Amino acid sequence: MDITSERGRVHRRVRARRAALALTGAVGIAGTAVLVAVPSTEHRAPPRPGHPAPGAFAEAPSPGARGLGDPLLPLDGNGGYTVAHYTLAFDWRAPGTPFPASAALRATATQALSRFDLDFAGNTLHTVTVDGTPAKAVRDGDELVVTPARPIPRGRGFTVRVAYTADPTQRRHRDDAIQDYGWVPTSDGTLLSPQPDGAKMIFPADDHPSVRAPFTFRITTPPGLTAVANGRLVERAGQPGGRIRWTYDSEHPVAAQLVQLAIGKFTFVDGRGPRGLPVRDVVPDGLVGDTEAYRSLTPEHLAWLEQRLGPYPFRRYGVLVGDSDLPVALETQSLSVVPSADLLGDRIDAERNLVHELTHHWTGDSVAIRRWSDLWLSEGHARFYELLYGDTRGGPGLEDMMRSAYAQHDQWRHDDGAPAEPVEPGLFRQMRYDGSALVLYALREKVGEDTFERIERSWVSTYRGRVAGTRDFVRLASHVAGEDLTPFLTPWLYGAHTPPMPGHPDWQVDPVDED
Repeated sequence: MDITSERGRVHRRVRARRAALALTGAVGIAGTAVLVAVPSTEHRAPPRPGHPAPGAFAEAPSPGARGLGDPLLPLDGNGGYTVAHYTLAFDWRAPGTPFPASAALRATATQALSRFDLDFAGNTLHTVTVDGTPAKAVRDGDELVVTPARPIPRGRGFTVRVAYTADPTQRRHRDDAIQDYGWVPTSDGTLLSPQPDGAKMIFPADDHPSVRAPFTFRITTPPGLTAVANGRLVERAGQPGGRIRWTYDSEHPVAAQLVQLAIGKFTFVDGRGPRGLPVRDVVPDGLVGDTEAYRSLTPEHLAWLEQRLGPYPFRRYGVLVGDSDLPVALETQSLSVVPSADLLGDRIDAERNLVHELTHHWTGDSVAIRRWSDLWLSEGHARFYELLYGDTRGGPGLEDMMRSAYAQHDQWRHDDGAPAEPVEPGLFRQMRYDGSALVLYALREKVGEDTFERIERSWVSTYRGRVAGTRDFVRLASHVAGEDLTPFLTPWLYGAHTPPMPGHPDWQVDPVDED
C-alpha cells in the first residue's frame, strides 16, 4: 500500500464529510426551519459489554411474556428472548441428597427487555447474574422473574447464570400416562422423566416443546458412578478426591422435555446401526445380560423404520435401561429411557415399546410439535409404527387394533377431546395414542399405502430439525396426495363424532357413556 496516496484519500474523505454535514444543516434550516443536530462520534467511549449503547433502544424496554400462551399449558416457555445454548453443571453427591448445580443460558433478546422469565420450580436459589452482573430474581410460582441491572436491547445477546442447590427428590404427578415425572430415583442414582413440563424441576429453562437449543452437560460424580446425558461423551476427567467429571455435548438442539441425564453404576454397550450409526446402550451393571436379547434388536428396528421414514435424523442412538419405578418409557433425544421391566417380559411388548420410542426420534424429536394440541402428530405416529411393526412380527393385527380403537373413538373424544383438540388433564391419554394412530390409519385407507408412505417420508424430510403443527401436516399431505385433504382430515382431527372409516363401512362406533 502507498502510504502517501492513502493519506490523500483520507483527507479528501474528511473534507467531503464536512461538506455533507454543512449541507445537511443548511437544508434543515432553509427547508423545514428545524435545526438538525449531528452529534459528534469522536472520542466517544464504546459501550461496555452487556450494556446498551446510548440510543440503542428503538423501543421502550418491557417485560418478556411469562409464557408462550399455549392454549393447554399457557405458562410453558417464555417470551422476549430465544435461547442459543445451555450449559448445565451438576455436582452430584448421593441418591436423594441435594447437591450444587448451575445453569448458563446464552440467549438473544427478541424485544427490548426490562425483565424476563425462566421456567424454574423448586430447588434452592442462590445467585442470578446477567452478563456477569448480579440481577434481581424473584420467584412467582413456577416462574423465575429476572430483572437485569440494565435493560437489554432488542437483538442483543446476553448470558444469564443461575446458581442453585438441586433437589433430586422433586417429582410431580399427572392423572394420565405420564403419572410421576421429574427426577426419577434409582437404587444408586437417578434418571430424568421431564415430559411434559418437568424440566423446570431440574434446571431453569425455556420449557416448551417448540423451543430447542444445544446443551453442554458437566456432571461430577463420586468414584464408581457413571454419568450419561444426551449426545456424545466429550471428556471424562478426574477431579480432586477421586471424583469424575463427565462432559457431554448434545450435538443437536434439544427441547427441554427431551433432556436426559442419568447417574448410576452403568455399563456402556456399544454397537452399530445402519451405515455405521453409533449405538450405545446404557445399562445398570446387573442387567446387561438379562436385557441383551431385546436391546440387540435396535439395529433391526432402525433399518425397519428407515425403510418407511428415511434416514435416522441424529448422529447416534441408544437405550438407557431404567432400573426404577418409572411407569412409562420416554423418547429422550438420542437416548431413549426404557424401564427394565419392559425388557424382561414378553418379546412382542418389548419390541413394540422399543420401536415406539425410536419412532419418536423422527416424529416428535426431529420434527418438533408447534404446540401441545399437536401432540397427536408425535404420539400417533409412534403408536402407528409400533402397531405396524408388531403386526409384522406376530403381534396383534394392525387392522384389528384399529377396529377396536374405532369403536371407542367417540368415547375418547367425549372424555379427552378430539385428536388435535385435547383437553387437560387428558393430554397423554388413549386418544393421543391409539386414537391418533387411527387418524393415520384412516388417511392411509383414504389415499392408499403408496401415497401414504410418500406423505410420511415427505413429512419427516421436509420438517427435519424444524417445528411443525397440524395445519402443516394437512397442507403437506394434500400436496403429496394431489388433492385437498382438509375436508377429510378436519372431522377426524377436530370433530365431536368419529367419521366413517374409508373401506370399512361395517365398522361401528360404540355409544358414549356420559357418566
